[in-house]
Amino acid sequence: MSAFPDAAAPCALPGTPLAAAKPGIDACVHCGFCLQACPTYVNLEDENDSPRGRILLMRSVLEGTLPVDDRDVRTHIDRCLGCRGCETACPSGVPYGHMLEAMRATLYERQPPPRLARVVLAVFARRRLLTLALLGARLFRATRIPRLLARVVPGRLGFALAMLASTEPAVRARRWTPRGTGARGTATPLVGCVMRGLFGHTNAATRRVLRENDYEVIDTPGQHCCGALHAHAGALATARALARANVTAFERTTHDWIVVNSAGCGAMMKDYAELLADDPAWSARARAVSARVRDVTELLAEAGPKPADGAPSGVSTRVTYDAPCHLLHAQRVATPPLRTLGAMRRVELVALVDGDQCCGSAGIYNLVEPDTSDAVLAPKLRHIANTRAPFVATGNPGCLMQLGAGLRRHDIPVRAVHPVDLLDAAYASSPR
Repeated sequence: MSAFPDAAAPCALPGTPLAAAKPGIDACVHCGFCLQACPTYVNLEDENDSPRGRILLMRSVLEGTLPVDDRDVRTHIDRCLGCRGCETACPSGVPYGHMLEAMRATLYERQPPPRLARVVLAVFARRRLLTLALLGARLFRATRIPRLLARVVPGRLGFALAMLASTEPAVRARRWTPRGTGARGTATPLVGCVMRGLFGHTNAATRRVLRENDYEVIDTPGQHCCGALHAHAGALATARALARANVTAFERTTHDWIVVNSAGCGAMMKDYAELLADDPAWSARARAVSARVRDVTELLAEAGPKPADGAPSGVSTRVTYDAPCHLLHAQRVATPPLRTLGAMRRVELVALVDGDQCCGSAGIYNLVEPDTSDAVLAPKLRHIANTRAPFVATGNPGCLMQLGAGLRRHDIPVRAVHPVDLLDAAYASSPR
């Protein structure tokens, strides 16, 4: 089969999201630059589990040479982490992330995802149900049973317990009061779902650190799930409904910035303009909201950030940084997290080998594709252990839980922590 597109090829699926993604499919020249940037190809060594292999599958389904209900097609599409590392490596600017979502959306109605995935997506789409689920998780975490059993219970149950245990604060800061002036403008946080439910300490730290760096922080009511999990799974109708709800909430405010401390949520909100581009009633409104979205480290880097003379552990320490895929590859935010960590004068930042590679979390991927997730995580854990740093910083809840669980299960004495939690603790221990 030729690597180059045939403009005259028939379309077997007119009117589908995949048909709308044809310009992106045609942009791929199958050069192979994406291969080593793809964690599933690197670990599974199967061309069908590479970006260009999956794009070829998309083309074959679109042109009708492979049936849309082909089991192997679904297998290789489901194995994709959606990390978008291939986009950073691609010289042709192929929008692989949007194409993957279009492919999964086309498959969604014809081949529903696994039952576990459908349950998780249904819970995240219903705010009250999600609130109850996360409350139950917090109460269970408070019993310390997850921490006690994380290393001894085998299989996926043990890993799930380790993930929940990893949501406990990795550093504990003493009480402190920010002294910022608010002169840098107003910021309103996305409280998030998992961030609100399991990382409330990080949300609180985000507010304090922003205030210390001269941002006025004001809350916005009426927020919903950002829709990222749904978009990545192909449930675009639900993702768009959630996006409209958030656009409605945030467009009522006049704050300068919408600040996000979850890389996946930030990437989704910055993509609202694309998600709702074909909706005349919402496209301009979505574009206006997306334009105000910033990762918390972007705002902190813009502010300096203010240096911290304290250390998060009370003594000088080492920290390594693992870049969340949807911060580095989707949002193209690379240096602000490093500048945020660099504000801590008593912290040595240690480089992480392959820190730009996915950890295997990818939303609910580690629940529905556990074997591949483990294969992707294994080299990451080795590289983190080799740094001999007591902390690995990363700015996404899924990554924090995935890395934290892996480190616990393998008895590696490293704690996964959000960069803002480290800076907050360093400010708290600084002379005031």
